[in-house]
Amino acid sequence: MTDLRAYLDQIKKLNELSFVKKIVSTKYEIAAVTSKIDCGNAILFENIKESKFRLVANLVGTRARFAKAVNAKEYDIHQKVISAIERAKKPKITSKAKFMENRSRDLSILPIVTHFEKEPGPFITSSIIYTQNQETRTQNSSFHRLMPLDKIHFSVRMVEGRHLHRTFMYAKEHGEDLKVAITVGVHPAISIAGAYQGEWGKDELEVANAILENKLTLVKVPYSGIKVPSGAEIVMEGKILRDKTHKEWMVEMLRTCDFKREQPVFELENLYYRNNPIFHDILSGYSEHRLLMGMPIEAKLNRDVRKEFPRTKKVVMSDGGCNWLHAVVQISKKKNSDAKKVIEKTFAAHRSLKMVTVVDEDIDPTDAESVEYAMATRFQADKDLTIIEKVRGSSLDPSSDQKNLLTAKLGIDATRPLSKRSEGFEIAKIPGNDKILLKDYLN
Repeated sequence: MTDLRAYLDQIKKLNELSFVKKIVSTKYEIAAVTSKIDCGNAILFENIKESKFRLVANLVGTRARFAKAVNAKEYDIHQKVISAIERAKKPKITSKAKFMENRSRDLSILPIVTHFEKEPGPFITSSIIYTQNQETRTQNSSFHRLMPLDKIHFSVRMVEGRHLHRTFMYAKEHGEDLKVAITVGVHPAISIAGAYQGEWGKDELEVANAILENKLTLVKVPYSGIKVPSGAEIVMEGKILRDKTHKEWMVEMLRTCDFKREQPVFELENLYYRNNPIFHDILSGYSEHRLLMGMPIEAKLNRDVRKEFPRTKKVVMSDGGCNWLHAVVQISKKKNSDAKKVIEKTFAAHRSLKMVTVVDEDIDPTDAESVEYAMATRFQADKDLTIIEKVRGSSLDPSSDQKNLLTAKLGIDATRPLSKRSEGFEIAKIPGNDKILLKDYLN
């Protein structure tokens, strides 16, 4: 099965799904409970004060559940995602979809969560928008948060230059509104593919289909003609208006509040949903949000950097860098110039990166203490530091020039200098240490 319910059944059997039967409010309470279970179980709220829908959160809030979503072991997530990108295949089309069981034109029936005190209102944070690329005649799917303005309108968060924005501007320049479809509540493999920033003209649903072993089926919705996953819990279709905007701001994945932006407005035509529907909420800046956005990019970095520099062992988007702004690259160093070449290639592969640290094979790139140890013992600031000024960066970073998308980038070569004796950098080991169990010695 390729829908959300099948995935919930899987993680329930693994005791990784918790249930909340108490009546809870969409205003702060759901967000507060989710924050307490961050990096723990997924959580299903069964009684919501403001809606008849159920709600799931923290769905892929751990690497273990992320791995389950792509049907891989934790150590093999990147290879599974990269393989799916390479084996992307068109899903089959069906005429049947359970979300057609119910229809409405009132967005207020949805359990849209108000997460943080300084946000202007509630947001749908798991929404994937599907549109047609007018130039290539293919579909595109991508994450965009939505803020309700009334019963039939949302503001739509877009990033300038990204694919939805490009298709929107194409329609606007041709005097047209942009027809789109939106899903909430899909199998997380579809969300993971939607978070992947594919090349222009590539359909992310084909990647999702490959992750799901070519079992994904799509159905065409009547107003927009867009094809969406047939197993979706909630589907909306309508148009993004070419001549209407709304100013909004939101808490982003850095867990900081973004600046106010004029954003386009979506107008609803149809809202469909399954019987006993499940709404998916993602708590911004917490583990599910960071893993969904960061892991596909981490897989892309492992592919692209290794292709350019084959002695790359692993690329990790660090937790401290919000799985978005900082990367640690583990390499097998042969020349003193290797690290700086890797720094350059890593920045080129993901332009939102602000810092890249390169370490040797004996340093665990997932362990912040180990990486700092490498900096303390192998890095000299006057020789091993790379600073790149006034270049394109992430608009999320509040310390950057957000309006012009300019930042300064830092590269750190924390590898052993080959000109010095290698013995001076070896980490001392105790023979047999890995075989000792304290329980055999302590009462």
